[in-house]
Amino acid sequence: MDKNIKEKAAKTPKEAETADAYDWIQCVVTALIACILIFTFFARTVGVVSVSMQPTLVEGDRLIISRLFYTPRYGDIVVIQKDSFASYPIIKRVIATEGQTVSIDFDAGVVYVDDVALREPYVNSPTYEPEDFTRPVTVPEGCVFVMGDNRNRSTDSRTSSIGCVDTRCILGKALWRITPLNKFGGLYRSLQGAGAA
Repeated sequence: MDKNIKEKAAKTPKEAETADAYDWIQCVVTALIACILIFTFFARTVGVVSVSMQPTLVEGDRLIISRLFYTPRYGDIVVIQKDSFASYPIIKRVIATEGQTVSIDFDAGVVYVDDVALREPYVNSPTYEPEDFTRPVTVPEGCVFVMGDNRNRSTDSRTSSIGCVDTRCILGKALWRITPLNKFGGLYRSLQGAGAA
């Protein structure tokens, strides 16, 4: 007979019950520690609290984000903490990265990166609202240019209060929508066909 089976057989019912309770407590504590480590170092959740990313994200959506080994790329949805703008995190889409130049034709509602018009199937409407964006901007080293998908109801890199965002202000890239459950899943299917025209 296996040694553990012999030991369990030798225990009284009360001792066996205590051992089972200890095993359950150990499992629960281990799971809690694992969750804390995962959400501290690898991923975290954040809620959507504005209309600036509609139609992609709406108020009440909850996302899993991660910064682990992250390098910003065009189209990424990122969560930013920029205290000079707001005390809470904001969610935007990366439009350009360091060294790229962004210009916008507000009459046509078209965004250009390095003089190439972007195809943006994810936006709510063309970009007609200039905020205080008046001329082409070259994104500085270590920064990104971000915009909301709800272009005419988003405060983003077009305004000096946000401007080009230092990548150190990025809390993470949005990976999954976890609530509402009927929209559970990845966020990047909408990028098919996006990018340079």
